[in-house]
Amino acid sequence: METYPVDVDPEQVVRWLRAERQAATAALRVMARRATEVREIPVQRETHLGDEEREDLSEVATVATLEIAPAHAAEGWLLTVVVEDEAGPRLPDRGAAEEGEQAIDLDTFDKEFIRPGRGTASVIAQVESPAAETHLARLIDMIEANRHGAAGPKP
Repeated sequence: METYPVDVDPEQVVRWLRAERQAATAALRVMARRATEVREIPVQRETHLGDEEREDLSEVATVATLEIAPAHAAEGWLLTVVVEDEAGPRLPDRGAAEEGEQAIDLDTFDKEFIRPGRGTASVIAQVESPAAETHLARLIDMIEANRHGAAGPKP
């Protein structure tokens, strides 16, 4: 499967999907999830932290993923919106369990992650064949132009 970045506004992708869902016209599978990751703080000169301070702190990031796939997986493409929001260093909360991965709906993804200052957002495409790339290119064109069709992108 070939993977490459797509130069399309993540907010436009979500707006387009919401409109398609309201009109019930898209033949797409949409799945969203969020995951909380606790990471060690990397050693960097600009942080001025010693080994002991770095051990006491961790960096927390929330990664939200929205996957858009054709209704028929045999079409061989996947469009993914990823938003990574680093909450920054914090002391560990020993009483709280890690949240881990959680399924969310499109409205929650939009409300919580598609807004200015929320994090770094990117759109990534995966295709299995030239035909799949053509199908996905048509979908991306529809999203960018905010066109809506009766059954999604046509071959």
